[in-house]
Amino acid sequence: MRGSQDALRLVLRIDGWSTAVFGVVLLALARPLSPLLGLPVSWAVPFGVAMLGGAAALGLLAAFPRIPARFAAMAVAGNAISAVSMVALAFSPVLPLTGLGVAFVLLGAVTVGVYAGLEYAGLRRVTAPGGRGAVPGSVQEPDTAAR
Repeated sequence: MRGSQDALRLVLRIDGWSTAVFGVVLLALARPLSPLLGLPVSWAVPFGVAMLGGAAALGLLAAFPRIPARFAAMAVAGNAISAVSMVALAFSPVLPLTGLGVAFVLLGAVTVGVYAGLEYAGLRRVTAPGGRGAVPGSVQEPDTAAR
């Protein structure tokens, strides 16, 4: 790895791919998982579609030659909001989740929270004053050819 930007890019890519896989699983297995988890198909399908959209956004963000800091911050915020929302959903009476369903949603919340933390740490590292890649509005490795 060349530096901080590459670490942030890697976390964004892993987050994107794992989100895509999870979205596909929710879409493909919505009906068989419903009785096990207590997650209605009418909720699993929109969640799966939203996850595919989020995965595409993360993939596009990771593909930028210079990752815009504001977009990376939006990924952090989106993951943090998702984690908090999943915890709230797990303990609310909105869905008839089974015990396994509550564990499933909480595991998802922890996973998303870890991604938010890793992305936040990567973003701070590359945008810190004097840090590698500090460019206003973007996350970029310094141009070593200019030295």
